Amino acid sequence: MSGSLTVVGTGICAVSQTTFEARAHMEQCDKLYYLVADDLTETWIRSLHPTAESLYGLYSEGQLRINTYHAMAQTLVDAALEGKAVCAAFYGHPGVFVHPSHEAIELAREAGLSAKMLPGISAEDCLFADLGIDPGQLGCQSFEATDFLVYDRRYDPRCHLVLWQVGVIGDLTFEKPEDYRNLGLPILVETLLQEYPADHEVTLYTASQYVVCDPVLERIPLGELASLDPTTIVTLYVPPLDTGPPNRDMVDRLRLPEQLRPQANS
Repeated sequence: MSGSLTVVGTGICAVSQTTFEARAHMEQCDKLYYLVADDLTETWIRSLHPTAESLYGLYSEGQLRINTYHAMAQTLVDAALEGKAVCAAFYGHPGVFVHPSHEAIELAREAGLSAKMLPGISAEDCLFADLGIDPGQLGCQSFEATDFLVYDRRYDPRCHLVLWQVGVIGDLTFEKPEDYRNLGLPILVETLLQEYPADHEVTLYTASQYVVCDPVLERIPLGELASLDPTTIVTLYVPPLDTGPPNRDMVDRLRLPEQLRPQANS
């Protein structure tokens, strides 16, 4: 079939984090759809492709977000089935917390269409840079906050922990940001206090959307977190506890350097 679908990301910081590859697809496609978080990026997208169409209008107050995502995916696939080279541009990385992108690619391929996703810069990439975190050191675990609680996700408090969407815990519908009532944050704090002490410092993080602005970092003891009212886009970073001594037997089996070997009294 002649139609195709390419899903791209615009990055987090307006305009500046879109890759050359993503921009080329946005300019050259037959039909461009987009879903972004700021007016500057929207204006820029429409300058690249004047007939670009926002998917935001598919949201409806009180409607389950998953139903909106299904509608977005179907919109993209229907256009591709008409024989068009379709490009869909999403805020951040197009595959990170973007359900309609994955669903649309799956539906398109099932229909015999060519479909692919190009990587982009996500909020997690910005978090690593702004907080100075190397996920390769100690390891990093990343969960959506509601999923983390509902499915009782197992995690290691000796690793970095990133929890997404802590400002909308338990809310599965679409509402205006000012109407969200975050009743789940105290439950999240209660759960984390089972592993971390109350004075363990955590960070509420919001990446910068514009090159002239700094990211928003709010550091607070975990025990005081439940009293706050974070925005709908904030991310929670929980630093690791002491990693403890290495496994003596594994160090020996891997023939690692002497400085990694546990002391005799450990």
